Amino acid sequence: MHNRHKYRRAFLAAFPNTLPILTGFAFLGFAYGLLMSTSGYGPIWSFLMSSIAFCGSMQFVAITLLTSPFAPLQAFYMALMVNARHLFYGLSMLEKYKGIGRIKPFLIYVLCDETFSIVNSKEPPQGVDRAAFYFFVSFLDYSYWVIASTMGGLLGSAIQFNTKGLDFVLTALFVVIFLEQWLEGGNHFSASAGIASSIICLMLFGAGNFIIPSMLLLLLVLTFYRKYYKGEPSSCT
Repeated sequence: MHNRHKYRRAFLAAFPNTLPILTGFAFLGFAYGLLMSTSGYGPIWSFLMSSIAFCGSMQFVAITLLTSPFAPLQAFYMALMVNARHLFYGLSMLEKYKGIGRIKPFLIYVLCDETFSIVNSKEPPQGVDRAAFYFFVSFLDYSYWVIASTMGGLLGSAIQFNTKGLDFVLTALFVVIFLEQWLEGGNHFSASAGIASSIICLMLFGAGNFIIPSMLLLLLVLTFYRKYYKGEPSSCT
């Protein structure tokens, strides 16, 4: 009975924080399922890709890879470029997930940009179990994407409309999350450093190759900042 009450409180605390993710994933996941269906892959493939791979933007790229001649090196390079950011923000979660218990492998497996933005910036309310709160944030975000993409696959053959521009939902979602963290945070150094690093590397390396260099530059800047700044910098990234 105690555990049931604990999980209920954690769920009620986590769910409101995931509502912006639900909105974005509902549209974007559905669009992904539609695109998979129109490319000749049924709903079971949308479900398997979303539940096993669970890599958002890379899943859209994978549609092109699946419908193109087999090129493993190109697929590897594309996956590395698109998902390299996971290496950086994954490392930053080591302390956050320390001592979290048996659910840690699951939390690592389903960690995505949107879940990271919530878990990294939100603390469980007083009286709410930390592990349960992080679990429900992660599980809800994961479920939104899997369900939406599966529904898109199921209805893909019945619904015909132009999906051009739907992928902008994810960009809009990131902007909303960024602004919320900016307004809540007191120290905007890490956010400003992230913007500056991205702009500099975009100018130097171009739109197709700036992600990894900007991540490396930001890592160097924040490492230097943490070393010489007394106190913790803001988590707003």
